[in-house]
Amino acid sequence: MMGACMSSGNNEDGDQKKRSQMIDRTLEEDSKKLRRECKILLLGSGESGKSTIVKQMKIIHQNGYSVDELALYRHTIYKNLVDCAKALIGAMRQFDVEPDDPRNRENCEFVLEFSVDPDPHQALDSKVGDAISSIWSDTCLPRVFDHQNEFYLMDSAPYFFDEVKRIASPDYIPTEADVLRARTKTTGIYETRFQMGQLSIHMFDVGGQRSERKKWIHCFENVTSIIFCVALSEYDQVLLEESSQNRMMESLVLFDSVVNSRWFMRTSIILFL
Repeated sequence: MMGACMSSGNNEDGDQKKRSQMIDRTLEEDSKKLRRECKILLLGSGESGKSTIVKQMKIIHQNGYSVDELALYRHTIYKNLVDCAKALIGAMRQFDVEPDDPRNRENCEFVLEFSVDPDPHQALDSKVGDAISSIWSDTCLPRVFDHQNEFYLMDSAPYFFDEVKRIASPDYIPTEADVLRARTKTTGIYETRFQMGQLSIHMFDVGGQRSERKKWIHCFENVTSIIFCVALSEYDQVLLEESSQNRMMESLVLFDSVVNSRWFMRTSIILFL
């Protein structure tokens, strides 16, 4: 009986030792995974280039965009193009600049009244493409851009205006260059994961507009690094949300609040200009 009891006790000790070793191995593996994991939080004011960085990472590290994924951006690019044209026409009127080509007065009216079809599969009306192309070629525009620091125009506007004929073609499929310049307001938090060698990167893109910043708090825990984006071209531009506020000054105020935040005392901060 005594031998049986001792044998049973030895078995239990052996089982406990195995469980302990298994737990130790699991903890060690988890620790190695964490060391190979890098969480990056993208911060910056609206339109500072955060979402563009995420798109570039997808192109570089995730084999880019499929044809179907590119097609999903078509409606966004149509809207960007038309919205930019309307903003330009609005500036012409704000600063009393009349088109030098009389035909563009009618083109301006047509563009202002035009709405992009909500159907994402519907091609852009070629007439609006022709109208925008004609307005963009008008010799009055330098007089409008003399006031460029007094009105809001998306940075990608000149690119889309130059490409308007291609964008307005019936069989248009966006290129990766188009997608990089496409602008959609980031609402909420978007996570992108990709491998860089042995390192697993988790990149968080959060809304940069003022109304979105209250959501950043949810991203702060265990962040390895922050990439703070500032567009140097903003030095003479105004905010979309508030036309009296300079965009560079907005970025400076936000950067100050980030670097002095108690949440980031132990976090490395990278400034992207």
